[in-house]
Amino acid sequence: MNRKIFFGAVSLLAASLVSVVGVMAADPGPAVPVATQSVKQMSVKEMQDEFLKLKFGMFIHYNMATYKGVQWVAGYPDPSTFNPGGPVDTDAWADAAKSAGMKYAVLTTKHVGGFCLWDSKYTTYDVMHPDCPYKRDLVAQFVKSFTSRGLKVGLYYCWRHPGFDAGESKGKYKVLPPECDPATHSLDEQIDFQKKQIAELMEKFPEVFYIWNDSLDPEIMPAEDARKFMRSLGPNIIGCGNWWDWGKKGSPYLDLLISETKHHREKEKTYKYEPAETCWCLENGWFYSGGTKSPKEIVSHIITANSRRSNFLLNVGPDKQGKIAEASVKALEKIGQMWIPINECLSGETDVKEKE
Repeated sequence: MNRKIFFGAVSLLAASLVSVVGVMAADPGPAVPVATQSVKQMSVKEMQDEFLKLKFGMFIHYNMATYKGVQWVAGYPDPSTFNPGGPVDTDAWADAAKSAGMKYAVLTTKHVGGFCLWDSKYTTYDVMHPDCPYKRDLVAQFVKSFTSRGLKVGLYYCWRHPGFDAGESKGKYKVLPPECDPATHSLDEQIDFQKKQIAELMEKFPEVFYIWNDSLDPEIMPAEDARKFMRSLGPNIIGCGNWWDWGKKGSPYLDLLISETKHHREKEKTYKYEPAETCWCLENGWFYSGGTKSPKEIVSHIITANSRRSNFLLNVGPDKQGKIAEASVKALEKIGQMWIPINECLSGETDVKEKE
C-alpha cells in the first residue's frame, strides 16, 4: 500500500474516533475534580521494584555546612552565612546528573545545622529569613530543574536523634530550627515538629517520590510507625531510614536498606538481597571538599551496588557559589560515557532506529 494513502487512512480513522468519543461524552455527568481523583497505591514491594529500576542517582549535600567549611554544623549560624552571591544554577546540577546517566536526585533540605532550604511556615530559620541574602526557595528550584529534565526527585531530611546529646556532644548539634530548640522541647515535641515539616514539604512539592530520612531509627519511632507516617504523606512515597548507629547501617528499617561508603554485604549461601541504596562520595567529603574519585572506580561501584539489588546514590557537594566544581562536572560526564552504554546493555535497551 502506498505510504501516503495508508497514513491518510489512519488519520481519517483517528479523526472519526475523536468525533464519536466527543458525541458519547457530550453528557458525562458530574465531573470529578483532578485533586480528588484516586491514585492507585502501590504495595511496598511494587515501590521497591520501581525504585531499583532507577539504579543510579545524585546525592546533593548543600546547606549551611557548605559555608562553614565543615561536615556538621554546631549551634545556629547566622542566616546571613548562607550567601552564594546570586542565584544558584540548579539547572546546571540537573544537567550534570543527566550527563552521568543518573535517573533521580536527593537534596539536603535540612541538615544538622537546622537551616531549611525551603520557605517553611514552621520556622524563620530558612532561606527566606530577613538576614539571608538568598531569598529564594532552593528546594523549589531543585524540584523544577530536575523534573523538567525527566529526573525523579527525593528530599533528604535530618532527624534529631537522642545520640546527638551523647557524651561531649550534648547540645552541640541543634539539628532543629530555633522554634523547636532541643534545649527547650521534649523528644515528642521534636518528633511532631519534624513530621509537620516533612508533611509540609510533600504538600509543597507533590513531585517528590522519595524521603531520605537521616538518623531515623527505632530510637525515634518503631519501624511500623515510621512506615505509617511515610504512607500518610501521599500515594507511592517511598522512604528510607539511615541508622544513627554505624554498626547497624544496612540493617532492615523502613522501605530500604541504607549504607554509606560501603557496599551491602553478600548474604552467605542464600544471596537474597533486600532492596537497598548505597551512598558514596564523588569528592573527598559530603559537603564541598574538593578532589574526585576516578570515573572508572565509580562505574565499578555502580555495577557492584546494582548486582546486590541496590541503587547507587553518588554525592556531589556544590561550592559556596552553589556550583559543582568543574573537575566533578567532567568526572560525571566521563562516568556517563562509560555507564550509559553499560546500563543499556544490561537493561536490554537498544537505540536501533526503525528502517523504512
